[in-house]
Amino acid sequence: MEYRFYGWEKADCAPADEAFAKIRDPRALYELLCGIWCAGTCAPRMRQDWTPENRTLGQCSITAFLAQDIFGGKVYGIPREGGNFHCYNVVGDCVFDLTSEQFGDEKLCYEGNPEQSRGVHFAKEEKRLRYEYLRAELLKRLR
Repeated sequence: MEYRFYGWEKADCAPADEAFAKIRDPRALYELLCGIWCAGTCAPRMRQDWTPENRTLGQCSITAFLAQDIFGGKVYGIPREGGNFHCYNVVGDCVFDLTSEQFGDEKLCYEGNPEQSRGVHFAKEEKRLRYEYLRAELLKRLR
């Protein structure tokens, strides 16, 4: 598989949770999520633009918090227009962004960004429900 996400070359962290032991690293998680991401897991404000060719569109926060469940570490956010944040993961010195390909050739800055809170993001029920669906679908594939 061709990896197009930021940090894929050095995405060598292992699962911190035994429940996800079959996922060897973020590249393996990306492979699994490629079969799960859909318009239903996309942020509602972006859903009309979601396509299978741009499958990571609107998936950042739910994906980053799921990756945090698996690998540990922290979730950070790159400030975007309208007060939104694009979320990515940092585990030790491993920085990866499983949904960066949605930005095409735009260069994002992965330094000096604020840590993101699961509680703040999941205060939006629709986002929490999309995360729960993504997690449940991933667990089904691991069985």
